[in-house]
Amino acid sequence: MSDYPVRHGLRTAIAMPLVMAAALLVPGCRVVEGGGPEDVPPVVETTATKHAKPSGRKPGVVNIETEQELSGTRAAGTGIVLTADGLVLTNNHVIKGATAIEGTDTDNRRSYPAEVVGYDRAGDIAVIRLTGAARLKVAVFGSASAVNVGDVVTAVGNAGGKGGSPAVVTGKVTALEQSVTARDDSSGTTERLTGLIETSAPIRPGDSGGPLLDTGGRIIGINTAASAGLSTRSAKPKKDHRGYAIPSDRALEIARRIQRGEASSTVHIGRTALLGVKVRSNGRSPGALVAEVVPGSPADTAGIPVGAAIVTFGDAAVDSPTALTSLMLARHPGDTVRVEWTTRQGARLGTTLRLAEGPP
Repeated sequence: MSDYPVRHGLRTAIAMPLVMAAALLVPGCRVVEGGGPEDVPPVVETTATKHAKPSGRKPGVVNIETEQELSGTRAAGTGIVLTADGLVLTNNHVIKGATAIEGTDTDNRRSYPAEVVGYDRAGDIAVIRLTGAARLKVAVFGSASAVNVGDVVTAVGNAGGKGGSPAVVTGKVTALEQSVTARDDSSGTTERLTGLIETSAPIRPGDSGGPLLDTGGRIIGINTAASAGLSTRSAKPKKDHRGYAIPSDRALEIARRIQRGEASSTVHIGRTALLGVKVRSNGRSPGALVAEVVPGSPADTAGIPVGAAIVTFGDAAVDSPTALTSLMLARHPGDTVRVEWTTRQGARLGTTLRLAEGPP
């Protein structure tokens, strides 16, 4: 697991993740600032014609709820069924930090415990597996390359984290290839997202990971963030609301990579390793400054103190929290690694420790 605190949540105003997170339950969508042994792809159709009426279909939608023991919160979001045996596509920020995940298929209304197959933190895409699922209705994808400004679209999701039948809202495509900074209100961290579809569909917290449909009911985007004009405390979005979705082609490309088990500098496959520190920038000095140590974690056992600056991890130098996050991404629970740090007094210490299992 990356221990650098980056969590959930849409243009360079500030966008909000569509994942709500709170002391009890909140769902996912961010705020915008200013598989099994077989790699079974989902059905893909190309949009050939345009229709005037919005789609009311709710294909292969999953309500997702997570528990986050390290922060003492629960969160909710949405997913999309990729395969009949339970592979589900969602946003990375929906499952980030989750110590337990449950998915409820809205077609058969059954709930399943879920495990993370893999995730791409840069692309904000994750794939989870619903344990014990079979014969699920698979969602139908279209190509986002056929989308134009002015097209009528429908967004479907677990709005408000209330569960049950998915909420359905409509709007139009207002812009393409948009770049936004998505902010997670729970941690104050931000993330830059590019190449997004912008719509006027009033998506809400809880809709993150849900489908954006064309008029034929095909998925052309994955809802991921909303403009700061949308208040998570308001049931009615403001008129200047803007929603943002990851194009379906890009989301499916990442999902298939995860299904094939292809790890990269941004894609992590399988369980997440835990060092047990929360870190921040060390100012002008190199390293990742330890702001918090998780009790009972490998870092705690090794005696890494708050205020220390981690400067090496394995054979690599650590010059920032981001560097430590990237190095952790390549590790798995049970790996042994040497960690070195400097104390506030300037002493350099180190130890070899075994990484535990933590949330994604």
